[in-house]
Amino acid sequence: MSALMVVRLDAAAGHVNFLARFSYDDGDAYAVQAEFFDGPSVVARWRFDRQMLSEGFHGPVGEGDVAFSPYRAAGFDELRIDLVGRSADRQGRAVLFVDAAALAGFLDETYAVIAAGEEFLDLDRLLDEFLAS
Repeated sequence: MSALMVVRLDAAAGHVNFLARFSYDDGDAYAVQAEFFDGPSVVARWRFDRQMLSEGFHGPVGEGDVAFSPYRAAGFDELRIDLVGRSADRQGRAVLFVDAAALAGFLDETYAVIAAGEEFLDLDRLLDEFLAS
């Protein structure tokens, strides 16, 4: 399952809106994937812990590369996402804002597929994927 949402990037020159696709696959039950688009091109992919993402609606959570926190602006609720990316020659930081109701609705759908606490790690599949690489 997936959902396309508008994401607001907090940039030095102001805010920039772009699209993000949040997706969930019961084969990777602990994670939510996010792809961020510039037009038709994917400019970044992130894998978020589903439980941590859900907890971010209620208070700050996370440290290091990913952090989530509730945010209220212009009369509506958003989820703030702080991302830190590193490459061999530089480090970048992005602050994103997503409509809280839209993202919470998507997360509710993921929990309808696999409820919290019902996730499991298929070690045989993981080992097969590792050995195939």
